Amino acid sequence: MAAVDDLKFRANPDATTISIDEPTEAHKKQHSRRQEPGREEDDELLGTDDSDKTELLAGQKKSAPFWTFEYYQTFFDVDTYQVLDRIKGSVFPVPGRNFVRLYVRSNPDLYGPFWICATLVFAIAVSGNLSNFFIHLGRPTYHYVPEFRKVSIAATTIYAYAWLVPLALWGFLMWRNSKVMNIVSYSFLEIVCVYGYSLFVYIPTAILWIIPQKVVRWVLMIFSLCLSGSVLVMTFWPAVRDDNRRIALATVGTIVLLHALLSVGCLAYFFDAPEVDFPAPIIPAHNGTTLITKVK
Repeated sequence: MAAVDDLKFRANPDATTISIDEPTEAHKKQHSRRQEPGREEDDELLGTDDSDKTELLAGQKKSAPFWTFEYYQTFFDVDTYQVLDRIKGSVFPVPGRNFVRLYVRSNPDLYGPFWICATLVFAIAVSGNLSNFFIHLGRPTYHYVPEFRKVSIAATTIYAYAWLVPLALWGFLMWRNSKVMNIVSYSFLEIVCVYGYSLFVYIPTAILWIIPQKVVRWVLMIFSLCLSGSVLVMTFWPAVRDDNRRIALATVGTIVLLHALLSVGCLAYFFDAPEVDFPAPIIPAHNGTTLITKVK
């Protein structure tokens, strides 16, 4: 029995255990990333890395029914610093940076787009009235009458563009996503957020349109169109570039064309409207007849 006990192995407490396991999940991901060097750049532009987890978490938070106030309150749950950061990103776009990925996807909101559109409506309407006043200032036959209808026209135009165009674009991306698996489709709220913040640059531009010089106005319009249009192009081009080449170019071209039509239409209607011939005053003569003076 003593010999048998001597043959037993005793565990050494100071021994080091070496386990041979399969590579961890982190090493696997790192290895797969090394094999696909372009994948990291695509994830950065399209937001396909951690964006799905963010969307799932965001969807879990919005558990209230859509007819309740709590459901829509989440769309306005944003602080001042986030709004200012997104405004800076829309005014100073960086080439190769996706606006949704950098600013919107973590917490898309409607607070910024709503107030940007409201401010732009009043800026265009008030500036249009002031521009008309300065153009006809000094004419003896001109009497200033505020055109309040410009407020309703501007509101209809701006809010229709900021909601209907994103709705059509969202539906198109969803349709193409069912045809091409590589298409990355943004949510409707994210598209509305991008379009809303891209309109911010037109607020100071509309104020500067008061300057009664057509050349200055058109230069300002082209400059603002390039800034805001570049935000839209850099946001939606990565989402459609894997689609058919013609369809991708047509989609981006349509986005830019509609944006240009909004800019040109606002400038032409509210600021460069054709001058109206005012009726000449009727001056009674001493002999009982009337004289009509023509004022140019």
